[in-house]
Amino acid sequence: MALINIRNLAVTLSTALFSNLNLSIAAGDRLGIVAANGRGKSTLLRSIGGSFEPTTGEITRSRGLTIGHVEQNVPAALLPLSFHDAVLSALSSEQADSESWRVDIVLDQFDVPEALRQRTVAELSGGWQRLALLARVWVTDPDALLLDEPTNHLDLAKIARLESWLNALPRDVPVMIASHDRAFLDATTNRTLFLRPEQSPIFALPYSQARAAIDELDASEERRYQRDMKVAQQLRRQAAKLNNIGINSGSDLLTVKTKQLRQRADRLEDAAKPAHQERSAGAIRLANRGTHAKILVTLDDVQVETPDGTPLFRTGRRWICQGDRIVLLGENGAGKTRLVNLIRTAIEEPARAPETLKVTPSLVLGYSDQALAGLSDKETPLAALSRRFSLSDPKVRSLLAGAGVGIDMQDKPVGRLSGGQKARLAMLVLRLREPNFYLLDEPTNHLDIEGQEALEDELMKNEVSCLLVSHDRSFVRNVGDRFWLIERRRLVEVEDPEDFFAAAAQGDGS
Repeated sequence: MALINIRNLAVTLSTALFSNLNLSIAAGDRLGIVAANGRGKSTLLRSIGGSFEPTTGEITRSRGLTIGHVEQNVPAALLPLSFHDAVLSALSSEQADSESWRVDIVLDQFDVPEALRQRTVAELSGGWQRLALLARVWVTDPDALLLDEPTNHLDLAKIARLESWLNALPRDVPVMIASHDRAFLDATTNRTLFLRPEQSPIFALPYSQARAAIDELDASEERRYQRDMKVAQQLRRQAAKLNNIGINSGSDLLTVKTKQLRQRADRLEDAAKPAHQERSAGAIRLANRGTHAKILVTLDDVQVETPDGTPLFRTGRRWICQGDRIVLLGENGAGKTRLVNLIRTAIEEPARAPETLKVTPSLVLGYSDQALAGLSDKETPLAALSRRFSLSDPKVRSLLAGAGVGIDMQDKPVGRLSGGQKARLAMLVLRLREPNFYLLDEPTNHLDIEGQEALEDELMKNEVSCLLVSHDRSFVRNVGDRFWLIERRRLVEVEDPEDFFAAAAQGDGS
């Protein structure tokens, strides 16, 4: 029995986000919602939750059904509250007075340490803030859950914990998940909706299987379209020949036949529809200026420390060679970002580097951190590029448009861009620097699946040399060809990341 019924739903803002959407949600459904950045996933969830009025169509919910909606952003009113009180405030005043014990049960379910429960939301990491939002919804005991990008800012251990929690939910609680995390969708969903402007296909499959199915469907529709257009062209050529013969012979029969052929061609062309082409949210391209050096970075048992000098781990003797795509693995706090920053400093300010860390002088660095800190929220995209590169104004505007930052946003502060636009802008800055070595800290943050796949293709196609840190398991598996793991205060090379992922799923890693 359907708990939520969606009929002929459509939302049009500046353009159509989706239309003709028909969908039923029943107990046991775990629905993944997939679309590019800005294509209506959050809007659909808000429509289902009742906080957004769609352009047309209707949504009916079972009588008394309560829906818990976990949105992406933390409301400002929650920031000064403690973790515990932020969750408590989701209850009614009566419940807060008599059933505050429910908060502790939910916080225990999410393994929230006692030390964090009294810390303000503003002081929490992005990952714990996400879990605070989820706890606020779950403490109200909803009948259905809507999750908008639930893995944003979560490390591997928290993603694994969230997967386990979702998979242990009562089967009568349907869950709808909008996400760009391919591995997460595979682990938690049994249906997939590809949200599109005209028709939005739905498959009773988790993401990867559904993706293969929709790719084949699109390819089949494109073959059918090309075949129909070819037949229409042939009919028009036949009609033209018969028309010439009919004119010369004065045959009324040939004139009628010519008209019939043209009408058949018209009907074919009118009915033929090209396969769906995803409108790009902005191109991602990388550059690799190359270098003759074979060994780019030498680590001669470097000691990696916290800012106050506390030892974290030693690297042993290791090398980063041209063409290596090394993924750095380790628990949160193990020192991954510290090592990345040491190598960055050695490239940009060699005099500050330890004697045990050597880089080839020909290295040109492309660096991106997970917070995109190199981009000022107050600066405009136009100024950000003009300040860094000697390019004409028309060229800068053209590059920005190609990266998904439209003319309307180019003179507005970077802080007003979406997360996906910021990420694509950061990648554009990297490309224009023309590096030959990349340090990438969580490069897929804010990128949709199209962007992730484009970044993967660019890293592979350009034979980029890089050291990267990522919690995106699909990205790590697709890109990495070497894997360094920080464990027991040592840096070791492992064959693949699977044991580390498995340990994180069991709560032993991050």
